[in-house]
Amino acid sequence: MKVLDVQKSGKRGTIVRYTCRYGEIERQLVVPRDPRTPVQEERRKAFGRARYLWGKLTDEQHLAWNVRGEEAPARVRLEQSYRLSGYLLCVQINCNLAEIGLPMVCDPPELPRFGKNPVRQFSITRNQRAVALNLRVVGDPEQDILVSATRPHSAGTSYVDHFVFLGLLPVPSRGVSDIAELYAAKFGAPPIGSRVFVETVQQVDGWRDSPQRASAIVCAA
Repeated sequence: MKVLDVQKSGKRGTIVRYTCRYGEIERQLVVPRDPRTPVQEERRKAFGRARYLWGKLTDEQHLAWNVRGEEAPARVRLEQSYRLSGYLLCVQINCNLAEIGLPMVCDPPELPRFGKNPVRQFSITRNQRAVALNLRVVGDPEQDILVSATRPHSAGTSYVDHFVFLGLLPVPSRGVSDIAELYAAKFGAPPIGSRVFVETVQQVDGWRDSPQRASAIVCAA
């Protein structure tokens, strides 16, 4: 049910409020199913390791993370800006590093300067043998680029909000990275007539920039 009231977010009793593209929504709390997939278990382990790491840091390191949190760009939620505490920033950075197989860090990394995302276009081509999911890349990426995608949707879908991490952007060949194998490992080959959404995010030392999204339809050969 859409709510006409002061903006709020979160859970109160058995009622949950959140904001989507249609405005603020209020619904009954439903406990989600927990499939305990390998990906979920790995992320939970990384979160636990990051929390444990925070408890082993010195006061000087805690202070450094708090200072870096104040220096980081503010986030906006419900039209209000806020900054991450040192603890939350430490956990976030180290979970981001763990997700792509990098070691966790005790000291906060320097703030990066993100340039324009080098991934410029997403297209899907199909022949009698296979489907290619191509990301056109400009230049040679100087940072890690994380690729996420959705399961196949109907061609008329215009909005999605659930992306699954596929892996790092494959090395481009002649300016194109084919993510078909990464996608098939999660969802299988998308059927003809379906629409696939992809999301790419640049990452440097655990910091991530804003996600960039695109979609394409699987057409017949």
